[in-house]
Amino acid sequence: MSDKDGNPLPGASIIEKGTTNGTETDFEGNFIISVKNDDAILVIQYLGFVKKEVSVKDKTILKIVLIEDAAALDEIVIVGYGSQKLTNVSGSIAKANIGELQDTPVSNFDQALVGKLAGVQVIQTTGEPGRELTIKVRGTGTITAGSEPLYVVDGVPIDSSGQATEIVNMEDVESIQILKDAASASIYGSRGGNGVVLITTKKGRQGKMKVSINQSIGFQVLSKKIDLMDAYEYARLSKDGHDAAYLQEVPTGNANDPNSIRPIGYHKIPEELFPYLEGVEGLTNTDWQDEIYRPAAIERYNISIRGGNENVNYFVSANHSNQEGIILNSDYSKTGIRANIGINAGKFKIGLNMSPSYTIENRVSANNPYFSDGIVQSALSYSPTWPVYNPDGGFNYDGNGFWRVGTDYQHNEIVNPVALAMLPKNEIEHYNLLTNLFLEYEVIEDLKVKSSFAVNYNQYQNEYYRPAILEERGRNNTGRPSNPTGRLSTTNIYNWIFENTINYKKSFGKHNFDILGGITAQKDRSKLQRINASVTSDTPVINAIQIINAEQLAIGSGSVQEWSLYSLLSRIQYDFDNKYLLSASLRGDASSRFGANNKWGYFPSVSAGWRIAQEDFLKDSEWISELKLRTSFGLTGNFQIGNYEQISLITDDTYITGNPGSRQTGLRPSQVANPDVSWEKTAMFNAGIDVSLFQNQLGFTFEYYNGNTTDLLLQVPVPQTTGFGTALQNIGEVNNTGIEALITFSPYLGAFQWNSSLNFSMNRNKVVALGPENTDIITTAGTGHAFFKTEVGQPIGNYFLLVQDGIFSTQEELDKYPHFESTAVGDFRFVDVDGDGELDVNKDRTIVGNYAPDFIFGFSNSFKYKGFDLNVALQGSYGGEILNLSRRYNANGEGNFNNTRDLLNRWQSEENPGDGNTNRANRKARGNNGRTSTWHVEDGSYLRLQNVSLGYALSSSTIEKFKLSKARLFVTGNNLFTWTNYTGYNPEVNLAGGGDQLTPGLDYGVYPLATTYSIGINLSF
Repeated sequence: MSDKDGNPLPGASIIEKGTTNGTETDFEGNFIISVKNDDAILVIQYLGFVKKEVSVKDKTILKIVLIEDAAALDEIVIVGYGSQKLTNVSGSIAKANIGELQDTPVSNFDQALVGKLAGVQVIQTTGEPGRELTIKVRGTGTITAGSEPLYVVDGVPIDSSGQATEIVNMEDVESIQILKDAASASIYGSRGGNGVVLITTKKGRQGKMKVSINQSIGFQVLSKKIDLMDAYEYARLSKDGHDAAYLQEVPTGNANDPNSIRPIGYHKIPEELFPYLEGVEGLTNTDWQDEIYRPAAIERYNISIRGGNENVNYFVSANHSNQEGIILNSDYSKTGIRANIGINAGKFKIGLNMSPSYTIENRVSANNPYFSDGIVQSALSYSPTWPVYNPDGGFNYDGNGFWRVGTDYQHNEIVNPVALAMLPKNEIEHYNLLTNLFLEYEVIEDLKVKSSFAVNYNQYQNEYYRPAILEERGRNNTGRPSNPTGRLSTTNIYNWIFENTINYKKSFGKHNFDILGGITAQKDRSKLQRINASVTSDTPVINAIQIINAEQLAIGSGSVQEWSLYSLLSRIQYDFDNKYLLSASLRGDASSRFGANNKWGYFPSVSAGWRIAQEDFLKDSEWISELKLRTSFGLTGNFQIGNYEQISLITDDTYITGNPGSRQTGLRPSQVANPDVSWEKTAMFNAGIDVSLFQNQLGFTFEYYNGNTTDLLLQVPVPQTTGFGTALQNIGEVNNTGIEALITFSPYLGAFQWNSSLNFSMNRNKVVALGPENTDIITTAGTGHAFFKTEVGQPIGNYFLLVQDGIFSTQEELDKYPHFESTAVGDFRFVDVDGDGELDVNKDRTIVGNYAPDFIFGFSNSFKYKGFDLNVALQGSYGGEILNLSRRYNANGEGNFNNTRDLLNRWQSEENPGDGNTNRANRKARGNNGRTSTWHVEDGSYLRLQNVSLGYALSSSTIEKFKLSKARLFVTGNNLFTWTNYTGYNPEVNLAGGGDQLTPGLDYGVYPLATTYSIGINLSF
């Protein structure tokens, strides 16, 4: 089977008419089918081509040529509460190439979207197994509310990406579309402000039952290793640091002075370092990265059956995956089932979609700094002179207090990183059941009504246990067991949604109408129960349950929260002769989350398009296949705030009363009511052009958008006489403007198939208003002097820091340049930003960068020849900065933590100034070397080889003897290499994830990414 140019058509459907007997063509266009008799008729279907019926008669070999169908080429896209031909879409919708994505095994569907869609930034902030990625659609349009897009799975809104990734198995996906502009997303009203991700799973098809089996196994390794000092290099750094501290406080001293005459503990060189300084070989030299990271196994299994007849169709699948984490003792397992059943009974259509899933995850404390038991940061900071284990096999905790000289403790305390990974237990179980039942009735021709009722139930159970043998951090805890602690919690979330729509679709000559109306109601109830407990260190316990049952010290807490949403929606889509396009929609939402004076919000939109290629003067063009102009304007909202932000709240508190005074417990107001709290609203204008040339071999899409979000919810100061410091008000404004481009290339090369796609996105974020006085928002994160500033005229969440401008290499430089009073030669040189001739840690801070990139891009390539297929995908980002606070410890030169090997180029003397930008070693540096500055801000630009996949499909002549219709073997690699100047693990790192817009881009020790290698097989029969 081929097209008119002789190109094979793989995957074409062949069904014996009137039966369920069928098959598909292989990659060479060949197929084999056995029919009942010579009177059989074969029904041939292939996307984009005219359906064809072929009479078999007495033939045993058929040569079938299909003709392209202009109407069939009109690909259908989901637009929310309906579908539309892609050629008639006048809004902005990004559609994923599912066939290409499913050739690459991934744990969650969001991983397959990285770098694939213009205007959609999919960010891998952490490498924890099972964690969802952060998706941003056209920038950040909020400051304090949630910035996550709405996920809609088979028509059911899902409010958390974490739920969506666990509900949906990638092999079950039929299509993924993202509504980017307000005109497309406004049909979801108050939830469309951050974009909408529409996921449609596979349904049954008429024909013989088809069984598909997909299996892959592989392993993961750490993508990048930080270049740290070994024990001998570290000993030299530590000695230099102690010497510098001694000499700056005892100027008459000498670096060769013994410890016995050095007056203070931090002047003294720890005796444990002397053998290293003397070059004794064979000493302890622990690489803590090698100790906490491991090669980790990963496996995925999926089986599905699909089929049906004129009355009943079905798609049923089961999947299971196991993923070890590259950090010890972390893993993730997911098991899911999906059953999509459809029934056609005359004018009635009945559907049932059901997808139970279960996940279990063992988490480790990776995404924290060392002083919060962060494993990653602890491993980077821990001295390589300490062993992992003591001679008796127990964990070594000497680093928890470091070296002791008399009563002085010279170094900050860190707990053994391997013990931190292996000893605690943090297990999270998630049970989910999403069920959707719908009934559709065709009242008259072209008029249909539909009712659906969906229930989404989630239960999360968490057990946390920290044993006695794991020391608490702190020098006073060294050498003694801790008090075991435990936590048990259960969260139940019950969400139902009832939707009723009416749809009228009719053509009058060249006038085509699609009219939609609907009413929806949704309610969500969540209940949390938690108990925390601890026991004395000598209590014999081995898990959290035993701790809680010990009845020594237990504290219980709980909460119940509810929200509800009631909506009215309408939309009309019109086109004249498939040339002139018009669409308008209006949705009204009433939410329990907002004030009594603003319960209802209304979200209108309008879009228009002109398919110029359909005009008479271009219709017969041999090189212009499509030329469409489109524009849109609409309003969407954001209701991702707390459930009770609009009402007065009370909380318990204590007070002193009586004489003598005694402590009493009572209640006090904790939040002032505001009945005017309303939606954050985004008004967006979008304009685009779509061009397809040379029979769709070359395509271009270019878009411009301008989105303005008003009524941002901010905490605004109120008079103290109210009894409160601040109150929540709709008072801010932010703007996002950008351009997007997409280029596709699919040349006709006979048996060789080549498809390439290049996307480019640039967004500019700007704060327009911050209340009546436009007061700057200055916050800190990670440390008290890592400042972030949000101000009018700038993007959200800028780094607001001192500017480091090299080091003082000589005394002459120090004397000529403004500096802090305690600065010495070899310390940082800071810029006098305000130009007053004096340095001030507050007045000389300025905006020095932002996490948001200047632009992002992706480049995907797919090649097929005969049975071979090759997919190569790259993606990257340019212009964003990372605040690498790990450098506060791993590049500070104090010698109290291990440092990166960059410190080998440190200033050591005026004759040996190093690289001119790396400060001297000093255990007690006083020149603000440790204060957060541009020294800690790094370029986050990168180019990543995201995926390479090579597959081979066996020919039909080879597999027919095994009764198979498809057999494909493949090898694939994900996250293979990253080109970047960022010195940390991952240039996409963001400790806040997508949850805090005011403090983005922070790296203080985060679970690093893994490189994954897999082999697998796809079978169908």
